[in-house]
Amino acid sequence: MNSQLTLGVFFIFILFMKQELDQVHTRIAPYIHRTPIMESGRIENFLGNDLYFKCENFQRAGSVKLRGAIYALLSLTQEQCKYGVVAHSSGNFAQALALAANKLGIKCYLVMPYDASLVKRNAVLSYGGIIIDCALEMESRERVTQSIAMEKGATIIDPTNNWDVILGESTATKEFLDQHPDLQALIVPVGGGSLLSSSILACEHYAREGIEIYGAEPIEVNDTYRSLQMGIIQSNLTIDTMADALCGSLGELTFSIIKKGVTEVICVRENEIISAMRLIWERMKIVVEPSSAVALAALIKERPLFKSKKVGIILSGGNVDLDQLPFADQ
Repeated sequence: MNSQLTLGVFFIFILFMKQELDQVHTRIAPYIHRTPIMESGRIENFLGNDLYFKCENFQRAGSVKLRGAIYALLSLTQEQCKYGVVAHSSGNFAQALALAANKLGIKCYLVMPYDASLVKRNAVLSYGGIIIDCALEMESRERVTQSIAMEKGATIIDPTNNWDVILGESTATKEFLDQHPDLQALIVPVGGGSLLSSSILACEHYAREGIEIYGAEPIEVNDTYRSLQMGIIQSNLTIDTMADALCGSLGELTFSIIKKGVTEVICVRENEIISAMRLIWERMKIVVEPSSAVALAALIKERPLFKSKKVGIILSGGNVDLDQLPFADQ
């Protein structure tokens, strides 16, 4: 499968068997790290939870996005591989797709906003990706991506609203539940929705009954929260957040899965993201990017929802500019 599918695929999602998800995991296993699951007694004591962190900040290319990127490329036809791929991304998916394409010998064009993190841009270039600049707005990203696809004959790989990307990313939650099938709650950052969708998919087949699945997003880009409230996909009103990896927009596929399987979406403010990011650094001695810290910020903000529960958090990435840590001046 390599197409960008829409609403009808949700019914395939319902019927998709555990055996097939196992096959996805087996296929991408040579290209990914099985990332560690860490605990922090000090954070657990502070919050009163049995708490586990799936550390995708230790994934190759620095984020969970490699899982979806490599599976999307492995699903291409030989003809599609010949002409390469193109995608738009603020950074993490761009890095992941560039690395995946490098490993498979596929030309890769990345459409990135001109203000994308220098650390992420340099990583894309180091993996052999070809960067095309665009304006900040999603319309600009999509327009330039379409233009490159037509000019080069490249296949568009949507970074979120893509069934293969979702299947690949589902392996992160699968690995989590392989070790902890009795999680009572899972908190996942949400932007374009592929990771949250993939977590819902994995929980359907690997978790014990009754698991609650929460999305966490910055209040400045809370389109998922508002889409669930309104019942139709909403656009982001701003992209004014340090959690740049969560600025993507929902698609029909991701929204269809999320609205059927998510328990709630929790919105957090920028200062809450900074505090959570700092807490992870101080107590766990690891650096994650702001988009990852959003999940812990959500737990801290809505602590009564998770009291005495066994909670899993996916730390989705660690691609942060160490010269620009938001808590450096605090």
